[in-house]
Amino acid sequence: MRRWIAASVGLACAAGLAAAAMTFGRPGAEAMRLRPNDQEEVALGRSIYAEACAACHGVQLQGQPDWQTPGPDGTLPAPPHDETGHTWHHPDKMLFTLTRDGLGALLGDDSSYISGMPAFAGQLTDAEIRATLSYIKSTWPDDIRARHDQINAQAAAR
Repeated sequence: MRRWIAASVGLACAAGLAAAAMTFGRPGAEAMRLRPNDQEEVALGRSIYAEACAACHGVQLQGQPDWQTPGPDGTLPAPPHDETGHTWHHPDKMLFTLTRDGLGALLGDDSSYISGMPAFAGQLTDAEIRATLSYIKSTWPDDIRARHDQINAQAAAR
């Protein structure tokens, strides 16, 4: 009888964990979800962006001139983070990973692609990275934000 009860409790716990995993997604997924409507988060992100990102990506998120053409060293100039760039084409998790771990983390450390984008792990906390990306998203027009939300939903469904 005790074995049956222990087995039932174990099965119930396993089912609960499986249900939670399906409901809440992978560990850390919520931590990467941007919060463009959280005014405190956006204010923190605005400040961090000004200090860590604006020198390359522009004070107005406009990017560097001719950002789609590689320079003499083979690197692409910093792209805009406003609605004219491609930032909003990527789900939160990808933006977070790129910012924290660098392009190599997304490309599998493919050294054939040269990038001027540094990895910010060790310089910014995960919360600061999320705040910075939340600030960027907060500047996008409503239609772009809605399209970005759809991209996130599609990525979560995979």
